[in-house]
Amino acid sequence: MPMFCDESEMLSLLRLQGDVTISSAAELKNLLLAALARGKDIHVDLSCVTEVDVTALQLLWAAEREAKGSGIEFTLAGPMPEDVAAALAAAGFEKISIDARPI
Repeated sequence: MPMFCDESEMLSLLRLQGDVTISSAAELKNLLLAALARGKDIHVDLSCVTEVDVTALQLLWAAEREAKGSGIEFTLAGPMPEDVAAALAAAGFEKISIDARPI
């Protein structure tokens, strides 16, 4: 699964694509840790994700909690596929900021 980080002065934009599952968990974890270390607001673009599993959801949840504890804004950004939105809702992600506008 391709993962990219686009940096600006104020924001780390993490773009995830394809299946975000246990097979890409180490890569996702490293990307999230690097973004948190930068101390900038974090937006995670899920618009090109086709599948997300519980491992990826746990990593996103942990990163959101760490960001919140550090005063960093953590947002799931971009319009997301219906299956991904349903998985997020089923996992209790309604409390995480979601900005469905196109990036």
